[in-house]
Amino acid sequence: MDVAKTFEEFVGNLAVSNRSEISGRYKRITKTLNKKYYDNESEILHSLQVGSYGRGTAIDGLSDLDMVFELPWDIYSRFNKYDGNGQSALLQEVKEEIKKTYPKTDVKGDGQVVVVSFRNYVVEVLPSFKNDDGSYKYPDSNDGGSWKTTKPRDEINEIDKLNKDSNGNLKNLCKMVRSWRNKVGAPMGGLLIDTLCYKFLEEKSEYKYRSFVYYDWYVRDFFEYLGSQKKDQEFWYAPGSKQKVYKKGNFIAKAKRAHKKCKEAIEKEKNKTVNDIWKDVFGRAFPASEKSVEKSESSIYTYKNTEEFIEDQYNIDVRYELVIDCNVSQHGFRTEVLSIMLEKGFGLRVNKSLQFYVKKCNVPEPYTIKWKVRNVGSEAERKDQIRGEISVDGGAKSKKEKTSFRGGHFVECYAVRNGVCVARDRIDVPISTT
Repeated sequence: MDVAKTFEEFVGNLAVSNRSEISGRYKRITKTLNKKYYDNESEILHSLQVGSYGRGTAIDGLSDLDMVFELPWDIYSRFNKYDGNGQSALLQEVKEEIKKTYPKTDVKGDGQVVVVSFRNYVVEVLPSFKNDDGSYKYPDSNDGGSWKTTKPRDEINEIDKLNKDSNGNLKNLCKMVRSWRNKVGAPMGGLLIDTLCYKFLEEKSEYKYRSFVYYDWYVRDFFEYLGSQKKDQEFWYAPGSKQKVYKKGNFIAKAKRAHKKCKEAIEKEKNKTVNDIWKDVFGRAFPASEKSVEKSESSIYTYKNTEEFIEDQYNIDVRYELVIDCNVSQHGFRTEVLSIMLEKGFGLRVNKSLQFYVKKCNVPEPYTIKWKVRNVGSEAERKDQIRGEISVDGGAKSKKEKTSFRGGHFVECYAVRNGVCVARDRIDVPISTT
């Protein structure tokens, strides 16, 4: 594998593909609010793109776009005088104004922002008032209403500074880690990813000046760093703003698995199918192997490949934690938990009953659960039962199966919200061949 060429192509594959559409909607919302509050029709003034997109660390398929709109201070004075929840009233006024531009689009005030929901992503507009130090005062309508402060410019400037000092390596790492997150379902928000990538590059300053030739070592060492974070640590301080960035779930175990796979890929660098290992880490955006050998080519059986992929059905932008597990039972034996069996190194035998279930999910309602069961191995091929279709959960957030075929198998679960896959998990089901 040509490491430099492959990783450069990988980063290129992560570029946001609908920038023109996104830019047009930012401009249209900006123009609408400028006309209301400043009596002009500028598409640029008083507007700031923030979040992952604004920091330049977003990848294709992102579901949330964030913008700050700076309002005149006399608007703050008007709503601050409200006897009731002036913050909520401000959000409603901004919502109604945007609704005039997008009358057929779902627009609502939600806590601190006005959410404009398009087909496959939302724009979250933060009405705010710019302070002399560059920070913003913004409304929070929760718990009776209050004013809070945020410093997105400080975060953007600090990320930009280190990215420039590292020859673009910071933002490239942020994007690659997002691709990993979406592949394995690691519950990490965009600002937390950017914060930890920033801190890693500060500590491992030798990577500031490395080229794509060293990117395999770069990501290997990052996942080692990520997997070494304290399990009980709840927040980190964002670069620039120093504001607390909270974690959304446990990502350490998945980071350790990624580190292990990175080491395996580096050891097999000369193997023509080594990119298949990297794809297990980073997902579909990673370039395919020079000669990727399909399992079906080496099979003596003819079977239908019915496998479906969630990436073909939805944008993937993992934001939340989803954990699945499985109860293993057989008549006359006590029920055991699959994750505990796997930790102890136990495999499964045939004729076991499996009850997969959602153990944990912090995705806000409403959302839809979907399942995928993939059978692997010669016995499943012989019986033409490879499967791999994606099905909708029946409402119980669980799925029943049996250990019918010997070999390796896996089950994946997805949480889909507003047309985007925002959480996912996978559990491997090794069924004894003896």
